[in-house]
Amino acid sequence: MTEKKFGILSLPVIVAALGYFVDIYDLLLFTIVKKTSMLGVGATDATMLADSTRVINWQMIGLLIGGIVWGVLGDKKGRLSVLFGSIILYSFANIITGFVQTVDQYAACRFMAGLGLAGELGAGITLVSEILPKNKRGVGTSLVAGIGLFGAVFAYFTYQLTHDWRLCYKIGGGLGVGLLLLRVSVSESGMFKDLAHDARVSRGNFFMFFNNKKRFKKYALAVLIGLPTWYVIGILVNQSDRFGKSMFGSTTIDSGRSIMFAYAAIATGDILIGLISQLFKSRKKALLLFYALTIVSLFFFFSPLNNSDGNMYAICAALGFSTGFWAIFVTMGAEQFGTNLRATAATTVPNVVRGILPLINMLFLGLFQQTWGWDIIRSGIVTGIIVMTVTLIAFYFTEETFSKDLNYLEAEEMLP
Repeated sequence: MTEKKFGILSLPVIVAALGYFVDIYDLLLFTIVKKTSMLGVGATDATMLADSTRVINWQMIGLLIGGIVWGVLGDKKGRLSVLFGSIILYSFANIITGFVQTVDQYAACRFMAGLGLAGELGAGITLVSEILPKNKRGVGTSLVAGIGLFGAVFAYFTYQLTHDWRLCYKIGGGLGVGLLLLRVSVSESGMFKDLAHDARVSRGNFFMFFNNKKRFKKYALAVLIGLPTWYVIGILVNQSDRFGKSMFGSTTIDSGRSIMFAYAAIATGDILIGLISQLFKSRKKALLLFYALTIVSLFFFFSPLNNSDGNMYAICAALGFSTGFWAIFVTMGAEQFGTNLRATAATTVPNVVRGILPLINMLFLGLFQQTWGWDIIRSGIVTGIIVMTVTLIAFYFTEETFSKDLNYLEAEEMLP
């Protein structure tokens, strides 16, 4: 069968973008309503850091586990089955989150939401990558991510208008239900449908990333090139209020507002990087440009220029823009592997990166601050140096995928 190719403004692309919009709304809502919601479930100022870190860590662990589950299902049962199943799960979890009364209940609901949210981006990027011509898929996936990332901005203003964190979670659940109705009109990828009829092909075997040296190397590199995004968002922007207090004595920085500025800029960066990639005819050259911008923004974050609330918000926006390479990063993950492993790769890779945030938190908070007694600034700088060093080494060894034909299988998947 010849795969039908769609345009970048076709219905599947638009629906995938709206799906990621809801995904990001739900994913970032906790960081926006963190203080109010944690106080609402029994946390105190003294326990705020430990309790909120526990909740976000459970959400990220859910994303990590869900990424594997949905990725495997995406290759075994189809891209659309993941989109339907994940939406149902995270919509239900968000509605329930609106009724939690304890920190443990909060953490459990965010874990369940993480499981559901894990499937949205990878399946959407896989579907869009497979239905668009290779010379348009970078722009298409950037459009999906760019529109989707504005979900964080919407979450921020929803909370500012309602001042009710429980209602915000319920709204997130309602958006998911509405999205479910839109999904009905989207058709499955032709590449997957062709593959689904071949009983000889093993699909969605997660362990195949680890039983072949070359494939494992590609998978590990695909994960490591995305680390700076969640170091920036999960630590610097999310804890911007604490950094501001330590760096210039501010007690008025709103980390939720920092998230809003950062994600508005990330969305802009994600749209532009697709166009830049198209201009350069290279994923890697575009990614390297944004890495350079990230390093410059990190310098400004920890410099004496970061000396007021306004400057902090501006630098968070700069950090957001410079880490607006999520679309290209996930697209490269999808492009690295054959059709029978593509959804598993595209879904697990970003969620493994999200799932590494608790490990980065262990380094930043557990080792450097609690064990070694460093202050937050020194801990943040050293953590950033480690993250960027690992990322740049991984980038160097990552292959270019800009013009790669995706209509192929992993050769070792043919069964007797």
